[in-house]
Amino acid sequence: MAHRFLVKDIAFQAGLSTATVDRVLNGRSGVRHQTTMRVQAAIAELEKQQIGGEVSGRKLAIDVVMETPERFSTAVRDAFEAEVATFLPTVFRCRFHFAEVMKQAELVQLLDRIRLRGTNGIVLKAPDVPEVAAAVSRATDAGIPVVTLVTDLPNSSRSAYAGADNRAAGETAAYLIGEHFDKAPGRVLVTLSSGRFRGEEEREIGFRRVLRERYPLISVTEISEGHGTDVATGTLAARAIAADPAINAVYSIGGGNRAVLAAFEAAQRPVRIFVAHDLDADNRALLTARKISFVLHHDLRTDARSAFRAVMSRSARGGIAARALSSVEIVTPYNMPAMG
Repeated sequence: MAHRFLVKDIAFQAGLSTATVDRVLNGRSGVRHQTTMRVQAAIAELEKQQIGGEVSGRKLAIDVVMETPERFSTAVRDAFEAEVATFLPTVFRCRFHFAEVMKQAELVQLLDRIRLRGTNGIVLKAPDVPEVAAAVSRATDAGIPVVTLVTDLPNSSRSAYAGADNRAAGETAAYLIGEHFDKAPGRVLVTLSSGRFRGEEEREIGFRRVLRERYPLISVTEISEGHGTDVATGTLAARAIAADPAINAVYSIGGGNRAVLAAFEAAQRPVRIFVAHDLDADNRALLTARKISFVLHHDLRTDARSAFRAVMSRSARGGIAARALSSVEIVTPYNMPAMG
């Protein structure tokens, strides 16, 4: 495998041991295909970072750790890589650690491994559970700023939160759906990827509050733990639709929208209004095709910029006030922002 980097640099970028990287580079047996792909991706990332690498300035390595569907992690990667160039002469070197589903123990182990290996900062999208908060505390105690992304860990020692006001986003979704029904009854399928994420919980709280106060004829059926993946989310949606013939709208908090739509189509049931989150490639296509009605979008590049700034300033520990909120935009097929 041709490369021009030190083995230790490739290992650092890939999050692997130098021995494992050496086995991959020398084509030795017993190496999993996934490991080889990680090494290849690390080399490609280092090659991109080398562009403009002669610029003098601070060089900061950060680790972006996310449990999230691939469609969203791809959008986040694109946003962070695009923002890197805007901080020159400071050079950010991003190491991405993404998984669609990550066991809690694996996530904690990863955070501890990053802390022990060394980093200038961690950007984290993770469940709000005590074990993760404890791992965040170990990182901040070691002098590593931790910035939560999209979903917060407000009871941890994280340095800052970068993302949308999730409660306001849920309230906005309730307003769009409530006004669409115009005082008529309706039943909304609310989809969460998992109840462990604070951001999704806040969206649902805001959504239910506005329905309760302003649109009492609209009720909710909730599905959760599909992790935003199409297969699991589609199965949960199909069961809910079959069990309740009154469901005629969707508020998708956790993704898997193609699968949710397929479940309605298989049941030959109409969807009067469908509100989704995040302008990823799937939602762009669905919105253009008029399969979904609105996308609640916040600019991931703004979130990346906030995260970089928090790492650069090594923000003070803790404090809910350390929140860099990006605005929520209601996107239709007619005002879709350009990609990039």
